[in-house]
Amino acid sequence: MDYKISEVVLFHRKRSGLSRNQLADIAGVGKTVIYDIEKGKETIRFSTLLKVLKALNISITFTSPLMEVLNEKS
Repeated sequence: MDYKISEVVLFHRKRSGLSRNQLADIAGVGKTVIYDIEKGKETIRFSTLLKVLKALNISITFTSPLMEVLNEKS
C-alpha cells in the first residue's frame, strides 16, 4: 500500500504523543515545517524532511527494477 508522506508523518507524530512544536524542536526545524509537511506542501527541502523523518524514526527505502543491478555492483 502506498501512503503520502504527510499521512505517515502525522500518524507517527500523533502516535508518539508529540505536538507539532515538540517534534519541530526534536528535529531542529521550524514549527511551520511540521504543519507544511502534514498538509502536503510540495516545496519542503529534502534535507529538512529527512530531519523530521529521523526524529520520528522513519526510514525511506528506494525500490526499482534497477536496484538489483546497483546491488550487484556493490
